[in-house]
Amino acid sequence: MAQPQPEAQPAGALHRPTLESVAERAGVSRATASRVVNGGTGVREALREKVQQAVDELGYAPNLAARTLVTRRNHAVAVVVAEPESRLFSDPFFAQHLRGISRELSAADNQMVLLLIEAQQDYERVGRYLAGGHVDGALLFSLHRSDPLPEMARRVGLPTVIGGRPGWPGAESDRELVYVDSDNRGGARTAVQHLRSLGRTRIATITGPLDQTSSTDRLDGYRDLIPDGDPALIAEGDFTPDGGGRAMTELLARRPDLDAVFAASDAMASGALRVLRAHGRRIPEDVALVGFDDVESIAAWTDPPLTTIRQDIEEMGRLMARLLLRRLATPAQPLAPTSVITPTRLIRRESA
Repeated sequence: MAQPQPEAQPAGALHRPTLESVAERAGVSRATASRVVNGGTGVREALREKVQQAVDELGYAPNLAARTLVTRRNHAVAVVVAEPESRLFSDPFFAQHLRGISRELSAADNQMVLLLIEAQQDYERVGRYLAGGHVDGALLFSLHRSDPLPEMARRVGLPTVIGGRPGWPGAESDRELVYVDSDNRGGARTAVQHLRSLGRTRIATITGPLDQTSSTDRLDGYRDLIPDGDPALIAEGDFTPDGGGRAMTELLARRPDLDAVFAASDAMASGALRVLRAHGRRIPEDVALVGFDDVESIAAWTDPPLTTIRQDIEEMGRLMARLLLRRLATPAQPLAPTSVITPTRLIRRESA
């Protein structure tokens, strides 16, 4: 009677290199090979090079679970964005920020895990994930006032870097907080000074949501140069084109004689531009317009192209990831927290 044949194996499955074969090729113990391929320490450089050569020759891929046991790290970082999905995937600001984060993490062989906060109930889900030991640290950005995310990460002992200046009570005196931001206030001052240099005297501003420090800092920069300005020349937006359009409509109803607008984001400036045109205003002849961000897909393609304040959005993402990786690299000897404020500058185009 014919004997049953063994089940066919996938091509190459019988010859998949093992840690033992790496150790044999390198002439070291299995324990030494394991420490090298899984990122452990305490191995002489000469032996490390032999093991790495064996890995390359055999095409060995380390077991990620074993690597976690050796290094006590997952090589994964949570990126938590406190914004709905609809805004994250429609606003190019977030694409540039996430690109910077992803490139820096990838260069260090770390995985980015993206988590979104759409509604209040999402905080419990995200909190459980952060507490579950799945990631080594977290990058939090686009936070709003009284956002519980930083405290949630602190409670579970998760190293964290924040995008944007923290604005909740006690944040300024918390020496453990590390954040990356741009010079929002200085950039706003530059924008208003430029409009004044053009001879504009009735300068309005469209702010971002005033529960975010980037918005309040840009409003403060505007007020630095117009300390006794008319409140009717200030309208709150939401960092979206539609929000900028609504705010522009309010401003024109209150002060139809305005001759300049500083919008606290390029997206809002694009919405304001659309409304100004619909009301018969010429840009920049009747109303000069300045944005903030220098998001190329917006600023360079408006008609006319947008004068704006540039912040290096992608570099800010890189810096956030870099600071977190630095903290993770030496957990037993933590570096002194170092926050970073990146510079801003005026990019002059045709709208002002």
